[in-house]
Amino acid sequence: MTAKHSTKLSLKARVIIVLAIIAVIALGITAFSYYLKYFGPNVSNKEEYLYIKTGSDFETVYRTIRDKEIVNDSVAFRQTAETMNYPQMVKPGKYRLKGGMSNRKFIAMLRSGDQEPVQLKFKNHRLKENMAAYIATQIEADSSSIVSLLDSTEFVEKYGFNTDNVYSVFIPNSYEIYWNTSAKQFFDRMYKEYQKFWTPSRIAKAEKIGLSKTEVSTLAAIVDAEALNDSEMPTIAGLYMNRYKAGIKLQADPTVIFANKDFTIRRVLNRHLTKDSPYNTYVYKGLPPGPIMMPSINAIDAVLNHEKHKYIFMCAKEDFSGYHNFAVTQAEHQANARRFQRALNERNIKK
Repeated sequence: MTAKHSTKLSLKARVIIVLAIIAVIALGITAFSYYLKYFGPNVSNKEEYLYIKTGSDFETVYRTIRDKEIVNDSVAFRQTAETMNYPQMVKPGKYRLKGGMSNRKFIAMLRSGDQEPVQLKFKNHRLKENMAAYIATQIEADSSSIVSLLDSTEFVEKYGFNTDNVYSVFIPNSYEIYWNTSAKQFFDRMYKEYQKFWTPSRIAKAEKIGLSKTEVSTLAAIVDAEALNDSEMPTIAGLYMNRYKAGIKLQADPTVIFANKDFTIRRVLNRHLTKDSPYNTYVYKGLPPGPIMMPSINAIDAVLNHEKHKYIFMCAKEDFSGYHNFAVTQAEHQANARRFQRALNERNIKK
């Protein structure tokens, strides 16, 4: 073989080797780019959650992710989303974000609808509007849609309630629920919880004392409003049951405050007592049309297991401890009331 021919082969071999090296480098760069795009960290720490509203399409989700800088590279996110067919699989919900999450893992979570549930903790809100406003901060449904359902005679009658007593369906407790819950879905869930709460044992106790479930809740709301200390609830419940069974007006101050729609009242005066409202138990006998607040579980159980005694009068103690003086006779009650009124005057509490 001539030297000239050998040199040509050597040059050709070197060219092939160089091209092979370039190809390997290109493949490596492509593979690394692929890895970064799919498996490399991309989710930022800018937001704790991504909220996707019901009915949202991919473009809406993408704009939210881009505008809120939820990912560091929105172009890579979009390319990966399209490769994984996410634009056709958008699911609403509340999704927890973890800084450093890859596009593939992030999109897989969104595709599967693997959202984090909301830990909904109820308090015994005074008004349904208060409750609806709080719920709207926890789930997708807005407060007006919740209130509209509760004010709909046609809707609540399907569940056996009316617009006055439907508030009794809400039992203050902790519930796990998904963020993308509509007003109706929320009510349906609460109705299921209501049915679970009213066990055969509780239903039997209600029947024994001669009250329906909604009537128990209505009386429990009064007990809850009167009792600053849960330990007194069974005694207070027993007092109102005594008055109710005897056909005596309940004369519960919290119902007067509710009837007047003035929750700043600290001292119920004669002008408050004459308010013409079915909720004013100084004017009308029996129970109000529905709860004056969302009663607690303790108050409901206090009614069902009320204390048996002969008290028919109660008055707040003059030491402002939150406890009450109970009485059987009018004379005893008037003496208790005078002590409390003196205490109010001494503290210059006029209204």
